[in-house]
Amino acid sequence: MREAGDIALDYFRHGAATHAEVTHKSCGSPVTEADLRVDQFLHDRLLSLAPGFGWLSEETADSPDRLGREAVFVVDPIDGTRGFAAGDPCFSVCVALVVGGRPCFGVVRAPALNQTFVAAAGGGARCNGVPISVSNRRELAGARLSVPEAVAEDLRRSGLSFLQQPRLPSLAMRLLRVADGDLDAALARQNSYDWDIAAADLILHEAGGVLTDFSGRTPLYNQPEPKHPALAAGPPGLQADLIRAAREGEARARRGSAQKLPHARPALDVKD
Repeated sequence: MREAGDIALDYFRHGAATHAEVTHKSCGSPVTEADLRVDQFLHDRLLSLAPGFGWLSEETADSPDRLGREAVFVVDPIDGTRGFAAGDPCFSVCVALVVGGRPCFGVVRAPALNQTFVAAAGGGARCNGVPISVSNRRELAGARLSVPEAVAEDLRRSGLSFLQQPRLPSLAMRLLRVADGDLDAALARQNSYDWDIAAADLILHEAGGVLTDFSGRTPLYNQPEPKHPALAAGPPGLQADLIRAAREGEARARRGSAQKLPHARPALDVKD
């Protein structure tokens, strides 16, 4: 993972546009020369260590072969590509080992920040070798939250007063800022993928936090469709309170829209 991060750093310019070639996928998302190099490096290195494992990566064409494998590497070569390409240091390289639908080992390397987050199921979570844990805050009022702006409006409608923090370009790093207590909690809109969250999910869990959808379901990985609904992360009690506040604020917004317009606004449906 350190070597993979160093490959990405070869193309990174702090506060300036990358010198890597940038193209766009059919969905419009950017992909850089660095993404592809890191992906190939990790594919070759990891599968040489465990040739019988499956592979799922943002930058590799998906194959149903992974569904029949007991263990699968889930990889995001660069999470936060837009930020990386623009010179934002908060990007990361993410690898999880998924067994039976859940991550059992996860590593996230943030090379420009010189941070390496590691967790093994049942073994706790560490950043640069030092144990980390989620915030011990018990009240949602006044909490440091990272949420999409539309959801922030819903939370304010619910009457909640909170400290809205800047949205990080890497979703994995946003979850890890909850894991290390820098954020009290966070929300992500629907349509995140396995590679965005699998490693960070385990690290957050081992740091004492939870990641679920708004119905309280824990994400399952290496499914036929590796995509997820809106998610909430935080210490257990605070995370549950955040979901309730978001739902209450959204319900108020929908009631207000129904009174003014023929059709109420749709629920959360935008990829973070």
